[in-house]
Amino acid sequence: MAKGSGKGRKSEAEIQDFVVVTLVRDLEQAKDYEALLKNNDIPVVIKRHDEESASAAAIAIMVPEEFIDEAHVVIESQDAYDDFYDLALEEEDNDNFDSDLFADEF
Repeated sequence: MAKGSGKGRKSEAEIQDFVVVTLVRDLEQAKDYEALLKNNDIPVVIKRHDEESASAAAIAIMVPEEFIDEAHVVIESQDAYDDFYDLALEEEDNDNFDSDLFADEF
């Protein structure tokens, strides 16, 4: 049994070497960030925080301290790409012709 508890302490020690790069509210977004960071060869750990406030972000995305700057760049780049894509979709929806626009001509 001591072997199993030693393994638990080792993983806790390894996680202590990690720092929080961002906090998210849902597991789906946490998994997306995890995949994004792993695809960029950045070690990543997801850790749930049990907080009393339901409105607070409860899942930490953690990376080794030496990867923190790179992780921020990767996440910010992806967020900027997502924002651009969302904006493009919104503009496409707004560009649809209004049915009343040409009603008087015909």
